[in-house]
Amino acid sequence: MKTAAITALRSRLSAGRPTYGLWVTLESATMTEMAVAVGLDYVVIDSEHSDLDWRTIANHIRAAARSSTVALVRLPEHSTGAIKRALDIGADGIVVPGVDSAEQLVEIVRDCRYPPAGRRGVGADRATVWGHAIAEHTAEANAHVLVVPILEHPRAYSHIRALAAVEGVDMFYFGPADYSAAAGYLGQWEGPGVADQLLAMLQMVRSAGKHAGIMATSHADLVQRRDQGFQLLGLGTDAGLTLRGVRESLRVVGADRAPTTSLDPRDAKPVVVPRDRVPAEMTPDRSEVITPRGRGPVIALADGVDCELLVGEFTQARGLSTGIVTFRPGAGLPYHTHPCTESVSVLSGEIDTAVDGRVYRLRPGDNIVVPRWLPHSSRNPLPGAPAVVHVAFGMSVPARAEVAGDFQEERMPDDSSGRTGAEHVTRLKTARRYAAGPNTEFVDYFNANIVPGIEMSGGWARFAPGGRLPAHVHDFDESICIVQGTAVCRVNRNRYLVSDGTTACVPRGRPHYFVNESDGLMAMVWVYAGPLPERIVVTDEVLMEAEQ
Repeated sequence: MKTAAITALRSRLSAGRPTYGLWVTLESATMTEMAVAVGLDYVVIDSEHSDLDWRTIANHIRAAARSSTVALVRLPEHSTGAIKRALDIGADGIVVPGVDSAEQLVEIVRDCRYPPAGRRGVGADRATVWGHAIAEHTAEANAHVLVVPILEHPRAYSHIRALAAVEGVDMFYFGPADYSAAAGYLGQWEGPGVADQLLAMLQMVRSAGKHAGIMATSHADLVQRRDQGFQLLGLGTDAGLTLRGVRESLRVVGADRAPTTSLDPRDAKPVVVPRDRVPAEMTPDRSEVITPRGRGPVIALADGVDCELLVGEFTQARGLSTGIVTFRPGAGLPYHTHPCTESVSVLSGEIDTAVDGRVYRLRPGDNIVVPRWLPHSSRNPLPGAPAVVHVAFGMSVPARAEVAGDFQEERMPDDSSGRTGAEHVTRLKTARRYAAGPNTEFVDYFNANIVPGIEMSGGWARFAPGGRLPAHVHDFDESICIVQGTAVCRVNRNRYLVSDGTTACVPRGRPHYFVNESDGLMAMVWVYAGPLPERIVVTDEVLMEAEQ
């Protein structure tokens, strides 16, 4: 235990000064040596969210020996045995996750103190200089050991005054990601309302004469957290900062790519720097059209089958039409063909779609795309409920021709993805997902990479609260149908609230984005009048420019 370093850290905090630390997750003790070399106030050696074992932890503690950098060990959980071991091998203190009551915290403090104030056992390892400085260490340990709980559950908010009053604890760390997850916003760093609660806890901790810390997510966030009054400022993890540095270098030469959890470089998405203007060759010549469901032209396709068009010639769309088709129980369409690609996405109920006799049962969220001229049919197989589907065609005015003939039908397995070179089926439950913006989840139903030769592309997306896309433009027209929840659609200076099947027709060159400003989930079916889902990201300022 480095009592001088601990005393210096506490003095800086008491003087109202910020302190800076590194969270260590990599095995090499060189990471801690680097933290010492640049004069960081503390390191947190993380054994909760890393693969560090006790030998590696001890090496990191040794790397901070005889320095002014405090070495803390973050434990996986509150464990009397783990606390004893971390302190015995020389840690200056411990960080314990998941603390949300004063009773828990009192027990943790007891584990860190020698009798009679606590129940820590006297060991003969590094802390006591292998038994040669027992009297010295036991005399100073209780007063100096640092106990740092992490508050990462809304229960802590309810008990914050009692937590801040616990004797023997003068520092608290906040965990926004776990706090958000426990509040119902899994995957968000600070879900709706979480930021306000953390700041309220910060003020209560400070009013009790104690100090709070938090991990910064960026350079700008570090400055903001310091200005908010956080004094124990985590610069990040060693692994995260290393990768950030690599990506910043790649960004300079336009080669940055956003990695995915597969760690497969083929899945990494190129990161594009937003443009400050729409390319001159994409100057838009039409305005967006928002069509609420129930306001579009209705076409009776067959007995019991009605189609409401939402995008098409009547919205001045080029090379694209979309709509919602309702099949009454048992109703269907006979075999027919189109001179363009057709997409069918099930919104509710079930549909049997047959292509050249191959019959696929489609359920909510499933999609089938049928290339031009392939004969196909669809029907509602359920006797007691209607089926509702979203349809899209690669032409402004959809055309079809019935096909006579005897098709030998064969029911395809539920996990069938279609036939190579012909129809393609996407099952939403098992489809591959990716993020196209913060708090978004996208699925590609079809495009020219999936089905070579088709003239359009499309898919499904779900936005968690706060999810949004960057402002962007396309070199083709787009249809976006909101099939769940409520979305805000921004096109240039215009702002639309869309829900319940309302569909936006955004023409080529119009800068736009979608965002979920509600507390619930939002989902959409999107279709492009282009073979690949390509977009050009622009700055938000581009939307505010005067429309052409």
